[in-house]
Amino acid sequence: MATKIYTKTGDDGTTGLFGGARLSKDDIRIEAYGTVDELNSIIGWLMTVIPDQQIDSLLQNIQSRLFTVGSNLASQPGKDMITPDLLEEDIALLETSIDKMQATLAPLTHFIMPGGSQSVSAAHIARTVCRRAERRCVTLSNKSSVEPIILLYLNRLSDFFFVLARWLAVREGVTEIKWQPRKKD
Repeated sequence: MATKIYTKTGDDGTTGLFGGARLSKDDIRIEAYGTVDELNSIIGWLMTVIPDQQIDSLLQNIQSRLFTVGSNLASQPGKDMITPDLLEEDIALLETSIDKMQATLAPLTHFIMPGGSQSVSAAHIARTVCRRAERRCVTLSNKSSVEPIILLYLNRLSDFFFVLARWLAVREGVTEIKWQPRKKD
């Protein structure tokens, strides 16, 4: 007999952390790792609209690192637990990827509007959800311990998605949409 997916333990509005503690489902810790999970799902969708094996490989790596981030955030603070680690090399990979893509782009001289194609839009959605995940983790870090490398990784990752969106626009021949502020009368 297959194990059931539902446990009914969350029916009271709480959920369990690795380590056994139970928290309200609206706790900032749950919000933080839930937003990281949302970002990971968006990256899965992004991969379906960018049929490029090299980018898919990089995005799969990022998804794996986000599982690392999520497992760290979902672990009970103060409990001695072994969790996967995020490394400086993970940040270096993002920075190298950003630098390679940016080397092919014209300098940014204006604000750009998200959009232009499915893949460009998906990369911008990933960027904005990544920024929200970062904000949730910063809020959590003001109340509880969060590994500083998690904040650094999420910050760099949102930069990666911004540059990826611009790079995809160039690759697809999509003109970036410049933001034109309305002039005051």
